[in-house]
Amino acid sequence: MARMAAIHVRVEPRLKKDVEAVFESLGLSTTEAINLFYRQVSIRRDLPFPARKPNAETREAMRQILTGEGLIECDGVKGMIAECERDDV
Repeated sequence: MARMAAIHVRVEPRLKKDVEAVFESLGLSTTEAINLFYRQVSIRRDLPFPARKPNAETREAMRQILTGEGLIECDGVKGMIAECERDDV
């Protein structure tokens, strides 16, 4: 048998439990699933699923969200609808 390397990771307990249930339903152990993921990354030289870096416009929108820049406070749902219907927004 080939020599093996160990991987130690921290994962949220709820996420771990949920994902392990998915692996079990697929007939995979966590070790087999991780090896499968690593093998696919090695073969593709990329992630085996779409993952994109945010462009400049998206990064700016994320910054504004995190800083609260440009937020508009509304007085309930009716106020929010009225704000959305404004022509100058």
